[in-house]
Amino acid sequence: MKRSTAQIVREYGPFPSTDHVHGVTYDGQQVWFASGDKLNVFDPASGNVVRSIDVAAHAGTAFDGQHLYQIAEDRIQKIDLESGEVLATIPAPGNGGDSGLAWAEGWLWVGNYRGRQIHQIDPTTGAILRTIRSDRFVTGVTWVDGDLWHATAEGNESELRHIDPQTGEVLEQVEMPNGVYVSGLESDGGDQFFCGGGKTGKVRVVRRPRRGTLDTRQAQESDAEKKYVTKRQKKQS
Repeated sequence: MKRSTAQIVREYGPFPSTDHVHGVTYDGQQVWFASGDKLNVFDPASGNVVRSIDVAAHAGTAFDGQHLYQIAEDRIQKIDLESGEVLATIPAPGNGGDSGLAWAEGWLWVGNYRGRQIHQIDPTTGAILRTIRSDRFVTGVTWVDGDLWHATAEGNESELRHIDPQTGEVLEQVEMPNGVYVSGLESDGGDQFFCGGGKTGKVRVVRRPRRGTLDTRQAQESDAEKKYVTKRQKKQS
């Protein structure tokens, strides 16, 4: 498994009249975040909030290319992007214990915080299609380039994990600084993650590790090993 330390490249917020960031999603131009009784959207270039929708928004947020999906207590709301109207509602699989939310390949993916699970569900009925288990509390969930990532929280530690969507095996782990909590998680479709900051009221941008490169810890271990071998060779000569 690859391990690395998170590179936080930018912070947004705290935002006006917002004391908590829950779910986070990206519509290709702007970033949406849930703050309890509102869905807010900000411009990632300026960091300014440009719009808010009055709707229950207690946990994960997702975007399917046309509509928003928002967890509100024990249900998931389908919301019209333009009018803010709630078009449909389905039951959330965790019955109020749900956390992250993502859209991929025509399905919704829902994190269950204390259940340490990710459910793939039918966006029309809410039926659970399958469940992936984790060994950590699950917060945010996102997909990028066919890869499933989720955020974790345990004590004062949070991580971003790339997992096998079939087995749940952890393939890659990005460790956040101690005490930096990740609530919602969303990819920008490129090399960055938007990470909700929970009660800090912030959204942080974390760089996604490049594929096929040594992570920070592996690189340090490799350098240390090289120095050790060189030192031994000098003593033997």
